[in-house]
Amino acid sequence: MSARHFLSLMDCTPEELNALIRRGIELKELRQRGVLFEPLKNRVLGMIFEKASTRTRLSFEAGMIQLGGQAIFLSPRDTQLGRGEPIGDSAIVMSSMLDAVMIRTFAHSTLIEFAAHSRVPVINGLSDDLHPCQLLADMQTYHERRGSIAGKTVAWVGDGNNMCNSYIEAAMQFDFQLRIACPEGYEPDAELLARAGDRVTLVRDPQEAVAGAHLVSTDVWASMGQEEEAEARLTRFRPYQVDCSLLDRAAPEVVFMHCLPAHRGEEVSCDLLDDPRSIAWDQAENRLHVQKALLEFLVEPAYHHA
Repeated sequence: MSARHFLSLMDCTPEELNALIRRGIELKELRQRGVLFEPLKNRVLGMIFEKASTRTRLSFEAGMIQLGGQAIFLSPRDTQLGRGEPIGDSAIVMSSMLDAVMIRTFAHSTLIEFAAHSRVPVINGLSDDLHPCQLLADMQTYHERRGSIAGKTVAWVGDGNNMCNSYIEAAMQFDFQLRIACPEGYEPDAELLARAGDRVTLVRDPQEAVAGAHLVSTDVWASMGQEEEAEARLTRFRPYQVDCSLLDRAAPEVVFMHCLPAHRGEEVSCDLLDDPRSIAWDQAENRLHVQKALLEFLVEPAYHHA
């Protein structure tokens, strides 16, 4: 039996994704009630980080521990990965000792290569192309606050980055309309846009994107690895700041999300994260719960071997 990987939202069916969201909500409730639930006892997750992380590391590490397992943090500085061992070779060795591997990396091809040689599930903890785990958290958070997102309108304002790409996949899988407002030259992946067809609309004007939207989301203007472009981007993206008055153009029941970390005063106004319409803190917490659902779904439980 070959392992199930989660490199993109397209690796699951819409039914599976919705089941993960529901399960994330159940696991959150169990934790709030203080119920001990440890299906992954003696299971070990290896976590490879080529990029810095707060939420991804905390949520996967705490999540594995809460499910009764363990997580091992690996940075390229401390392993042979950083010294040029071929990715495929690393994957063969690591997957012989671990029960799952989460990778946060630059090139998406690293994930694909690792997964091709891994005998255990590989999870995309973020690549330059996609951030599917964050989208699971976003979808759980919307569901908790407003019910099903199917048929709703979502606005993405800012850079056509990995988050934006994952929103395009989410639009296809969760059945909502997506409007993307980004400056020229900063569009999301063209192939993804083509695949999404009329489910996604690309506009230049944030006001147009946000009009009547039920969910408005944004992200930093310069992602990790783009620091040297930051100055040029600041100028280019200035008209794309999401503030309270832009949010006023959305539907009355709009919620605002940001995958964090936020640069207050740049992509979001200084006060927006404290606006009652912002649910960014819940969204961050839900990384923990929905990723626990994902780990439970992908990793064979201990009692299968009992």
